[in-house]
Amino acid sequence: MNVRRNLTPAGVDQLGSRRIKSLILMILLTSNYSYAQTPGAGLLPPLDIPLELSGNFMELRSDHFHSGLDFKTQGVEGKAVKAAGDGWVSRIKISPWGYGKAVYIDHPNGYTTVYGHLKELKGPVGQACLEAQYRARDYSIDITPEKGAIPVKAGEVIALSGNTGGSTAPHLHFEVRRTGDQHALDPEAHGIELPDSTPPLLLGLRVDPLDSAARIAPYPGSARGLALVRSDSVYVLKEGLSAKALGNVGLSLNVIDRYDNSGNSCGIRSIELWVDGMPTYSCRLDEVDFGLQRYCNAYIDFALFKLNDLNYNRCYRLPNNKLEVYGSEPAMGRILVVPGQQRQVRFKVTDANGNASVLRFTLQGPPLGEAQGWPRTQHVGEAVRHDREHVLARPGMRFTLPPNALYQDIMATYGSKPRMARSVAPVHVVHTPAEPLHVACELALEVPAGTTRTDKLVLARIAPNGAVSTHGGHYANGWVTGKVKAFGSYTVMGDTVPPKITPLDLKADMRGRASFSLKVQDDLTGMEQWSGTLDGSWILLEYEPKTKTLRHTFDGHSEGKGSRDLKVEATDERGNKATYTFRFER
Repeated sequence: MNVRRNLTPAGVDQLGSRRIKSLILMILLTSNYSYAQTPGAGLLPPLDIPLELSGNFMELRSDHFHSGLDFKTQGVEGKAVKAAGDGWVSRIKISPWGYGKAVYIDHPNGYTTVYGHLKELKGPVGQACLEAQYRARDYSIDITPEKGAIPVKAGEVIALSGNTGGSTAPHLHFEVRRTGDQHALDPEAHGIELPDSTPPLLLGLRVDPLDSAARIAPYPGSARGLALVRSDSVYVLKEGLSAKALGNVGLSLNVIDRYDNSGNSCGIRSIELWVDGMPTYSCRLDEVDFGLQRYCNAYIDFALFKLNDLNYNRCYRLPNNKLEVYGSEPAMGRILVVPGQQRQVRFKVTDANGNASVLRFTLQGPPLGEAQGWPRTQHVGEAVRHDREHVLARPGMRFTLPPNALYQDIMATYGSKPRMARSVAPVHVVHTPAEPLHVACELALEVPAGTTRTDKLVLARIAPNGAVSTHGGHYANGWVTGKVKAFGSYTVMGDTVPPKITPLDLKADMRGRASFSLKVQDDLTGMEQWSGTLDGSWILLEYEPKTKTLRHTFDGHSEGKGSRDLKVEATDERGNKATYTFRFER
């Protein structure tokens, strides 16, 4: 990390006038304008309201670690978003998904700040975005202006906060990245100050078998782990509970963190583990490599996270886990427990602001006879190696896993159910969605001979609650084949129905109105493309998938008086097209 040097008068004397002149010349040669504030040495808050988090850096999320800070915006959109430092706009990315409307600012000392889920871009940034969209004739753009073409000053309003993209509530997503490799860093380590005197909360402990010979004592009742309580300054096992195991085992901790002014569950920064006083495992979560993000699924206990909303951090490493967050301890969390042995375990868990919690307990190795009486999970199914290609083949179904699609070896299961409404094939239950996949796998499902409209067939996944999501695919020789990134229940459905376009606030007289909206609904595959014209000229339609609406705000490209002819087209993923026309006065 770059360190900013403060030059006192004595320091100036030591540097000498020649060195001062050299420094000034270097600054002039490497910059077109003056920068008064330097990210990395203290960012300005991007919002003027009190800073309160709904999510922090490295918080556990589905398929990834959270790469920034999510600032609450008092439950509303439209708060002024300000540049955290002097710099220039290096990227503008607009999409209905992901970060929604996002602005990237490069700063002269090698850092980039990112502002996501914006409602509206303002000033020169907004104008550059609008012009790029009209040039591309597309709402979704990803542009990289030349260095210095759109300069910004610290505190300058660049946008209004919103709820666009994958956001589920109004907030500002804010990131700090190292410009050179685009790795995300903790904004709290770069000047963003948040009230935090609360140490991490340790909620549960699991003892996990690391091979087929290991034995683990059952948890009480329907519990997913051993409950922890705080006693004086340390955490211990809840009274009446004990941790017992034999063989090679690993430990997992259910842990969250909270800030002083927020009740939201956030992520921690580090875990350290000692067994009998020896360093056995450590990890530090202080940098996001976006190329390795999905390995978060190997870091967490994926099944408990997805199905039970529990934040169990694995304190050992699965075979196919390439995260670079782990320490150099040879054991890497692997603990051997033999009969009659008592191993003294100590955890230290630290948050982003140095608050720490400690857990102490004894991991007991009971007599062999006791351990043999514990119930064991019976693993049935087809053996699948994580490091080899494997084809799960059943009548009417092929599921091909490439090498390293899994994080560990598994026993894969299969089942089938009768065809459901709208489907043209049985429902194939391929293993369980509680087992994560790292890369997309090829799924092929057979359809009955004589099936018509084969160009409209699509792979469909049926969630446990019955919800249907589609995953593309193409038909050939009686099979529909496509890529999927999760185990689960799949079938084939046909989509022959075009989207439905319904005006929401279009009037015959649109004089004095700033915008109009339309609702676009599709019954299966969802809208893939859309376009709109006024009097034959392309206009910008913003798509919001959460509300399934298209909105146009009159701008310099669409203004004009008199009778105006609007035409909107929407096409779903299987190519079914709908057209809506309307004439209004402006």
